Amino acid sequence: MAQDFHTTAFRIQPTGDIATLRQAALSATPPHEAGPFRTSDLVELVHVVPALRLDIRYATSNNFLGVPLYTQARAFLQRPAAEALARVQARLAPQGYGLVVYDGYRPWYVTKLFWEATPVDKHMFVGNPVEGSRHNRGCAVDLGLCDLETGATLRMPSGYDEMTKRAYADYPGGTDAERRLRHILRTAMEAENFAVLPEEWWHFDHADWSHYPIMNTRFEDLE
Repeated sequence: MAQDFHTTAFRIQPTGDIATLRQAALSATPPHEAGPFRTSDLVELVHVVPALRLDIRYATSNNFLGVPLYTQARAFLQRPAAEALARVQARLAPQGYGLVVYDGYRPWYVTKLFWEATPVDKHMFVGNPVEGSRHNRGCAVDLGLCDLETGATLRMPSGYDEMTKRAYADYPGGTDAERRLRHILRTAMEAENFAVLPEEWWHFDHADWSHYPIMNTRFEDLE
């Protein structure tokens, strides 16, 4: 039987030992950028977005590398992005939908780990640490839809973090219902100044991303 990537994470064969790659990433230095930038104002999403569901896969082994990568199951965004996400939630609620967040702000060392652990032929699905990910700036969010009444995560044309063409934002396959839900999510996000990543239907960048620096602060060091 084929693996159901809607419930069980897509897996890759890492290029090396994750513990070794993690230690090297923690020891590395993020790229230098010329400013000026806004002062970071990361806020925890559960305090800003009413009735938000979290499914922080990187705090569990249910992710593409198969081991916990975060020490805490939390999600943060810069305040303007977080407040925009609250408006998205309000737009969706009358339709019976809510947001389920998989990831928000991501320390740079994790982006470095992802890049080094992922085979080159799948690098389009992970951020390049030389440039920094918009997750590192606190202005990117990975998310899907859930049913507000039952809390169940709703199926899209691919699972989260599935590194196949099914993950593309304009992938024509899947069922009519899956494509319709993907469109509902994208429409609501775009109405609040988020832009979808073409290779990942779940990844949205807030319009303010370029105003914030790459950050490498770990979750345990955030209030």
